[in-house]
Amino acid sequence: MYEVTIRKSFAAAHLLREIGGKCEGLHGHNFIVEISAAAAELNEEGLLIDFRLLKRWTDEVLEELDHKYLNELPFFKDMNPSSEQIARFLYERIGEKAKPAKTPLSRVTVWETENARVSYSL
Repeated sequence: MYEVTIRKSFAAAHLLREIGGKCEGLHGHNFIVEISAAAAELNEEGLLIDFRLLKRWTDEVLEELDHKYLNELPFFKDMNPSSEQIARFLYERIGEKAKPAKTPLSRVTVWETENARVSYSL
């Protein structure tokens, strides 16, 4: 099995409702995200996927989050914009962009801090 992973970052603000503690207040993070795609076979060019494609799709989706107040975005309107939900959002949105290339995402990891991360995969 081959796996390709890229790393990107974005900055955003959020608050987490009804969890108790200081994260209920407005605060921000410089998130690091890792987007991974995997497959057993390589394409005709000997690649799993061109890194540039995966980076472009990720950049397009991260534009929706970068320097935004996540609680106000439609996807997060009825849920806490936790790192878990951010990972799922990225997996779904970037995964849609990857479908025509027939390169399934294997995992999305969101680092909220250098010591705390969450991963989402199917």
